[in-house]
Amino acid sequence: MKAIVITRPGGPEVLAPEERPIPEPGPGEIRVRVRASALNRADLLQRRGSYPAPPGAPADIPGMEYAGEVDAVGEGAGLWAVGNRVMGIVGGGGHAEYVVVHEREGIRIPHDLDWEHAAAIPEAFLTSYDALFRQLDLKMGERLLIHAVGSGVGTAALQLARAAGAMTIGTSRTPEKLKRAEELGLEVGIDTTREDLAEAVNQATYGSGVHAVMDLVGGKLLEASLRVLAVQGRAIVVGTTAGSKVEIDLGLLLRRRVHLFGTVLRSRPLEEKIALAREFSSVVLPLLSSERIRPVVDSVFSFKDIRKAHERMESNATFGKIVLTW
Repeated sequence: MKAIVITRPGGPEVLAPEERPIPEPGPGEIRVRVRASALNRADLLQRRGSYPAPPGAPADIPGMEYAGEVDAVGEGAGLWAVGNRVMGIVGGGGHAEYVVVHEREGIRIPHDLDWEHAAAIPEAFLTSYDALFRQLDLKMGERLLIHAVGSGVGTAALQLARAAGAMTIGTSRTPEKLKRAEELGLEVGIDTTREDLAEAVNQATYGSGVHAVMDLVGGKLLEASLRVLAVQGRAIVVGTTAGSKVEIDLGLLLRRRVHLFGTVLRSRPLEEKIALAREFSSVVLPLLSSERIRPVVDSVFSFKDIRKAHERMESNATFGKIVLTW
């Protein structure tokens, strides 16, 4: 099979297609013929040598999600039949023509979705659903602040929060991204290059603050986010593109009884990933099937143009997901 391989740590130029053996499914597993995948910040970090794959995942083949059709089933696997269309997340290896996953990790692709839009779902929507509802316990009527609202995870979180009846406030450093996010239901957009976060949030909430923060950026924005949380507010850190170290006033956490979470899907145990996939299939898949929410595709690249896709992501000009097809 063809696979995109990281030949050594470095820039996009270190990515190259190579031939690798087609993996065989074991007991309870399925093999998926990948038709499309998507690009994530983690793939860039892995390429640079700063985010190694978890145990059990290929060390040199990136890719954390896939969309394709079942090609073979292992012994005892009976959830899917050959030819079924499935999508899901993996610890690595998604940028190859075939992946092997546990059958219960697979998620049915809605009938009307093409491969490109299906590939834009798994990482963004699973991450968002898990962070917002399984950890932050977001409720109808609550106010949610989303940093980097124009990212793949940000656009997914925005739509899921709106579907749940939450008020949404989003940040970006690009006015055009905020305008496009408004088309997805964003109620208040904050340009962090021009506006003070605390002042803008206080104005939007009449000084009441937000109940929850989904931070896809990290760095100094985290400390600023804690200051706009209401009493007993919750914040979750999903990404650290602006830095992984920040100084926090612990007194602020104590006085407001703030709950601070951190999350990552990639390295979780198989049992947790299966539980999330099954719950997601029950709760979120109907919203996707009815088009109440939809994946947002920034651009589509052939895998032979993988270097250009990485360059596109590093430009920070994207809105939604970069999708890759074979």
